[in-house]
Amino acid sequence: MAKQTWKGSALLAPTPPVMVTCGDMENSNIITVAWAGLICTHPPRVSISVRPTRHSYHLIKNSGEFIINLTPAKLIRECDYCGIYTGAKVDKFAKTGLHKAPASSVACPVIEECPLALECKVIDIIPQGTHDLFLADVVAVDVDDSLLDETGKLCLDRAGLAAFAHGEYFALGDKIGKFGFSAAKSNKKKGSVPPPSKKKS
Repeated sequence: MAKQTWKGSALLAPTPPVMVTCGDMENSNIITVAWAGLICTHPPRVSISVRPTRHSYHLIKNSGEFIINLTPAKLIRECDYCGIYTGAKVDKFAKTGLHKAPASSVACPVIEECPLALECKVIDIIPQGTHDLFLADVVAVDVDDSLLDETGKLCLDRAGLAAFAHGEYFALGDKIGKFGFSAAKSNKKKGSVPPPSKKKS
């Protein structure tokens, strides 16, 4: 397969277009962030990268808290809106029709319509260039009951999450496997890899 070599760029895809809430229940904002990621399992730790010029930057820096709300595909218009307009001039909750709910461990509001939210406390701010990286511990997770099966197991495939890739949004599609499926005993046939699952996510 022929390839071209380009100069280095931030071309990692897909990434999660999350709606990050900050501030408190009275003075809050939503910022759409595509530069978000997992850092560590124990302790559970994540990062988001935000430009210092953004309105939310100082809300997060001053409070030391934020919430990562996972975005389902059905809310992608609201997510896009929150990434275009500044909270310094627009009440994004009012404009999008999204609703606030109190979190359990931080002052920021949870977005009621989002199926899963990570409540985070900042442990470090690391300048990177155009963006500063907020390193944070996940202190609580809010999960919608609809994502749990009868045994209480999390079924995140029910969330209908969105993905972001090079300026475009996508809805996650067919589930094609699960962690460790390539080594499952029933699928071992001298180096063969099992075919993708046809089950919808």
